[in-house]
Amino acid sequence: MFYIYKNIKIHYEIIGEGKPVIILHGLGCDSNQMKGCLEPIFKNHKNHKRVYIDLPGMGKSDDLLKYASSDKILEIILSFIENIVSEKFLIIGDSFGGYLARGVLSKLNKKVDGIMLLCPVVIPNEKNRNLPNSKVKFIDENFINELDNKYKNDFLEYGVIVDRKVYDRYVKKIQPGLKISDEDFINLLKENYDFSFDVDNEIHKIKYNKPALFITGRQDNCVGYNDLWNLMGDYKRASFSVIDMAGHNLQIEQPQIFNALVDSWLYSIENYRI
Repeated sequence: MFYIYKNIKIHYEIIGEGKPVIILHGLGCDSNQMKGCLEPIFKNHKNHKRVYIDLPGMGKSDDLLKYASSDKILEIILSFIENIVSEKFLIIGDSFGGYLARGVLSKLNKKVDGIMLLCPVVIPNEKNRNLPNSKVKFIDENFINELDNKYKNDFLEYGVIVDRKVYDRYVKKIQPGLKISDEDFINLLKENYDFSFDVDNEIHKIKYNKPALFITGRQDNCVGYNDLWNLMGDYKRASFSVIDMAGHNLQIEQPQIFNALVDSWLYSIENYRI
């Protein structure tokens, strides 16, 4: 399905029925990245309507360069929610999607009944991020010596567990989106990555009190984990997990832990309403 915002088409997919869950993928990926890790979990939480969105310039959505900024993309998402999702909802964001999810929370906090952030962008400017000084990796040398293809360097850039099992998940769930994203759009978006407002200062004023889950990788060399920890005081019902042997693609490196944490977050939302 497509949502038309002015002159741009935004692709989205709805799976299931029940309480809406808006799901935002990472930069350069597409909604299949999130479907791959979340759909197995939602088999045990059937009363949720998952709304997977392809961000502009990514997946099957249009790539008009005039929308290549975080402000413009947030504007589109807010319009989408207003017109497609009328009731209260949950929101999940990975990486750049986690930055956008906080943007949604800052504008529509009374409609957000829970938020989950996976390895989210906290500080858009990469030079200002507090990254772990860690070289910890598990590398299957036999596997890596055999690996010789165009995905190898991309996989190794953020990989902490480097073996065939994780690589196969990467190729199936992450790489397809990276292949079809619009490079010009992504490059321009990176130049306009910051919101024009301080999103976390706005959330600080809200004192959000619904279930929140923050999942980070101890060895995440892209966004780190320390900057997110600094936001904990603004989420009164937040859980924060730093997972060892996990980088920016935590969900494919540590799927058992990821599944358990998200399952617990959904259980809390379903059973402990305040």
